[in-house]
Parts: sequence; C-alpha cells; structure tokens
Amino acid sequence: MRKRYSWLNENPHNRNVGDCTVRAISTALDQDWDTTYIGLCLEGYLLKDMPSSNEVWRNYLSRYGLERRPAPAHTTVNEFARTHQRGTYLLGLNSHVVCIIDGTLYDTWDSGEKEVLYYWKG
Repeated sequence: MRKRYSWLNENPHNRNVGDCTVRAISTALDQDWDTTYIGLCLEGYLLKDMPSSNEVWRNYLSRYGLERRPAPAHTTVNEFARTHQRGTYLLGLNSHVVCIIDGTLYDTWDSGEKEVLYYWKG
C-alpha cells in the first residue's frame, strides 16, 4: 500500500510552529482553528496550565468522548495509518501531534517515519 500524506494547515494565518496540537485537534474534530484554540485556552485557564499541555488537551478531548490508548510498540505513523484505514485518530509523537483520517496523515509536514507513543480515538 502506498504512503498517504496530505498537506493541510488549519491555521488561518498559515503558521505552523508551536500549534500542532491545535491544528491536529481542529482537523480531527472538524472545527476551525479559532474554535479549537479558544477551547484549549479556556480549558488551560480552568486547569491553570498552558493550552498545549498534555493534561489540558486530554481534558478537552475527553469532553468530546475521545479516549487515549497506547500505541503498539515501535509503530511509525505510516504503519499506524496502514493499519487504521477507517476512522479519525490523533497521534501523540515525541513533541508533535498529528491527525489521521481514513489512513491519511494530515499535517504541514510528513512525519510518517516518526514513532507513535499513543493515540486518541472516539
């Protein structure tokens, strides 16, 4: 099966540094970037933490019924995508977050060779 990557940047000003969590979540939840950013900021305010912290976005995603699950050991983003051809997933990597929908990675760069640490699924 061929590698599937599609460039996508949900940021309305086309920025792509430091906002991967917002971009990935907005893609996965089919929200615009602003709605996701404000939602994460509000969650961060309630928890007294930064919007991109793991605890903040864990709580935010839980409100939408998503659950965090461990990824199989030593699985790359490309391997995960090949074995998850249906559904929407948020993948936690080392210092990065990406969205996979129906086996295609959506992001501003191709992180397909990076290892998946955990993922979120509804």
